Amino acid sequence: MSKLNARTIVALVAAGLFAVVLVTAGLVALAVSKAPAHHPKLTAYAHGTTITVDPFMYCTVKMQDCQYGETAPLVVPSGEPVQLSLPDAVAESPWLIQLIYQRPSGEQVDRVLSFADYPERARALTIDSEPEPGLRLIGIEVQLPILARDIATGRETYIPHAAWSIVTPEPQD
Repeated sequence: MSKLNARTIVALVAAGLFAVVLVTAGLVALAVSKAPAHHPKLTAYAHGTTITVDPFMYCTVKMQDCQYGETAPLVVPSGEPVQLSLPDAVAESPWLIQLIYQRPSGEQVDRVLSFADYPERARALTIDSEPEPGLRLIGIEVQLPILARDIATGRETYIPHAAWSIVTPEPQD
């Protein structure tokens, strides 16, 4: 019977460690491929409160595999700004922001902000909650638009394949 020399023992240990590393890498790759997709989240801040906003709607750019969430509430006192932080997936894409304002009469006024209005890849935006007297911010929707064509008319328009929605009620006294 022959004895194992040091070189053989080192080679066997190295081969064993290599096998363990390969199995571990395979298990990690399998776990990552099976992990659920995490969609980008926005952060919104107003008057001392920060919220994380999950997508209200998130689809592929082919409008498939759509998932739906809820509108996030953020209490915004009149005149206080809302600060939005955009994740990379939004900041590095063409985006639109639909601002919904309301007059005391109940009349709704919509305004749109675009990525083209800001420096390239802007990640932080400040939204005025009362851009003029009596005009109060009641909602914000951040959208990632795609170009769509109406099959019947041939008309092209933009529709969001992803959207984040925030409702901005006034504080209750």
